[in-house]
Amino acid sequence: MLSEALRLIRVFHDLKQFELADRLNISKSHISEIERGTKTPSLELIEKYSAEFRIPVSAIMFFAEEIPNAKRGEKARTKIASSVLDLLSFIERKADASAR
Repeated sequence: MLSEALRLIRVFHDLKQFELADRLNISKSHISEIERGTKTPSLELIEKYSAEFRIPVSAIMFFAEEIPNAKRGEKARTKIASSVLDLLSFIERKADASAR
């Protein structure tokens, strides 16, 4: 879920992977691996996202875990996080359709 949240943050700000990589002083391939979920971002990198996009670290970390056997409160958090990602994906699709 975190990888998709980071991708959507980048897309929402209309940045290409190489542009964000330049701003965060990391490689484009590292951004790509994080967004695909093959690498986990470090706390240092999440702090860079936080500073770049003016989003609290806690808001980004909200998407950090999916707990399959979660307690009641964690299930609600996971559901809310999933719904937020669905909404951001919907906005992304609408923006893409408008650009065509």
